[in-house]
Parts: sequence; structure tokens; C-alpha cells
Amino acid sequence: MTQPKMNLHGVSICPAGEENYERYKDFRGKWLFQYDYRDTDGELFSVVMPTLTECRMRRDKWLAKKIHHSNS
Repeated sequence: MTQPKMNLHGVSICPAGEENYERYKDFRGKWLFQYDYRDTDGELFSVVMPTLTECRMRRDKWLAKKIHHSNS
């Protein structure tokens, strides 16, 4: 069984309010996570980090900054 792709024709297929990620080896043989999160307003956050935990921490910082700016 093949794993579903994160994008279709180069466009993220991550649904609103959800995350999507896949693990891969880069050209140096290092494992990384490609991580996408689409906010409920449709805006996409995307990052590549060594761990899923780091990806989610970056997402949380992005969301906090986004909420702060919308309340200003």
C-alpha cells in the first residue's frame, strides 16, 4: 500500500483545521518531516524540521503570532 501524497500537482491537499506530514530522507541521508497545517481560515503553514514535535512547536508559535496580530 502506498502512502497518500501531501500535495496534488504541487498544491497542498491539507484540509482546513488539520495537519498533514510525511517523513523523508534528504540528500545527505538525514531524516526530516515536511509538515503542513491549514488554519480554519484557509491559510497554510508549512515547515520542514527534524522532528514532528519541532514542526508542531513552530505551528503553535505561528498561530499565537497570528492571533496576536488579529487582536491588535
